[in-house]
Amino acid sequence: MEIGGGVIETWLKKHRLLYTGATKHPFILSIRDGTIDFSSFKRWLGQDFLFVREFVPFAASVLIKACKESDDSSDMEVILGGVASLNDEIAWFKKEASKWGVELSTILPQKANQDYCRFLESLMRPEVDYTVAITAFWAIEAVYQESFAFCLEDGSRTSPELRETCQRWGNDGFGQYCSSLQNIANRHLGKAPVDVVAKAEVVLLRVLELEVQFWNMSRG
Repeated sequence: MEIGGGVIETWLKKHRLLYTGATKHPFILSIRDGTIDFSSFKRWLGQDFLFVREFVPFAASVLIKACKESDDSSDMEVILGGVASLNDEIAWFKKEASKWGVELSTILPQKANQDYCRFLESLMRPEVDYTVAITAFWAIEAVYQESFAFCLEDGSRTSPELRETCQRWGNDGFGQYCSSLQNIANRHLGKAPVDVVAKAEVVLLRVLELEVQFWNMSRG
């Protein structure tokens, strides 16, 4: 994650232990060192497919908030790019599920997944400030970017079967997109009232906790 002087960078230093727990979870480490049980990967694949389908309306709600509340039209363009990519992402999950023999139509969301989706629903309420919503949006995307990029670094022993998955979120283009989201969030946090900033920090911590629970669920 990029270093700088914004609110988010301050939070990442303050909450480094939890952030590291989300981005270098044992599930991710097992991908990186080539020891992952493929049954865990298939569990993650099915559950994350369900999650992404619930993530779509949340992403759309952030886009609507950006249109109504942002003072910079480029916010909308960045977020719209992320929303537009979700159709391809869902298609990718379906393709991977077919390859791995995961029957998506039979999968039910586990508790960690349900908890995360309920949290997303809570952020879609009209009274949730755009600054809070874009902070959550950035955090959700950033955890995946940093996690899977870690599995592509020099010295990793990620199996060939999983490199495409890691490339999907660990590539430089997705990293640049996450940096753009971080810049947007930082800009709004820098001028938001104290109470809104406090709410955004709580939301960041909740995202990290839910990410850890999601990885735990996937690992089994």
